[in-house]
Order: sequence, then C-alpha cells, then structure tokens
Amino acid sequence: MKTGFGGGAWLNEPSRWSIDGDQLTVTTENETDFWRETYYGFVHDNGHAYLLPADDGFTAMLRVRANYTANFDQAGMMLHLDDRHWLKCGVELTDGDRFLSVVVTNGRSDWSVCQPFRELGDYRLRMTVKDGSVLIHASRDGANWSMLRVAAFAAAPSYRVGPMTCSPSRAGLEVVFSDFSIGPASTEPLHAEV
Repeated sequence: MKTGFGGGAWLNEPSRWSIDGDQLTVTTENETDFWRETYYGFVHDNGHAYLLPADDGFTAMLRVRANYTANFDQAGMMLHLDDRHWLKCGVELTDGDRFLSVVVTNGRSDWSVCQPFRELGDYRLRMTVKDGSVLIHASRDGANWSMLRVAAFAAAPSYRVGPMTCSPSRAGLEVVFSDFSIGPASTEPLHAEV
C-alpha cells in the first residue's frame, strides 16, 4: 500500500500548490478543463492533475475538500493513460448545483452525474481499476459508499492516478486533497447480497 503524494508529477502544473504532510493544496488557473469533443466539439486538456504510477489491479482512495462557487468548478481523481484515454471523477458544480460526476474518455469523452448524497464540500472517492474496467464509489464519511459508475477503460499494464481539479469559467478554486492511497484492487463484491 502506498500512501501520500510522494513520487507524483504534474499534468499541467498550477502556479500555486503545496504539499504539507499528507495534504495537497491546489489553486486552479483560469479556464482549465479536461474534455474531448463529444457534444461541445472542443478539446480541452489544460486541467490540473497530480499523478502517481500504478500497475493494473489497484484501488486508489482520496479525500477532497473544496468550496465550489463558479459554474463547472470541479475536483476529484483522475485515471490517465494518455491524452485520448483518461477518466475524471469527483464533484462538479453545474447549473447551480453540486453533482458527483464521472467523465470517461476513450477517444471521445462522455459525462454522467448523480447525487447519492448532497453534502459535497468534503467527501471521499474510491476507484478500482483492473482488467480493462473501472469501478468508482463516493462516500461522505469513508464508511458508507455509493457506486457512481462501472466503466470500460483501455486495458494497460500500468496507469497514472491522482488528484484532479479544473475551473473552466474562472481561476482561483482552492482544493485540499488528503488521505490518498494506492493499494491492491478491492475484492469487495460489486453488489451486496440480499
């Protein structure tokens, strides 16, 4: 099990960021985002992601704290293979409300949103990657988890994973990431027995 942010590298390093113990604080640059083509027609690849290496067959966990105030403010976790194969998940402010959001990009991006709980200023993400699939959960407390997405993703022997944040309509979203870990893929069943 790897914990903390040691050994990471930036994809689009912001001018303001710091690591203090197990806490990474990031302030976004102006008009940053990750998106590829679908519906909107544009390609944006200038969001901020602090990524660490991980071999296939892992579960990554992360705590995220932010105050989302501008449309499309977002923060969470990214899985990255290359500029055409990546996934971002977390909270995004859209149309005046906060949603848990997942964007899967396999050549082109898609976008799904849900609200299994409403208190989204401080939450946790869990991402399990193995054999060309990604399973994403979110939690308010780190004990009770809601499934956000099961997605197909490009199979590879290794990936990069870590915190991600963007602010497409402004600069200055401050995000505090903590409790980051990468360990063996979770063996918990996808569905609880009834």
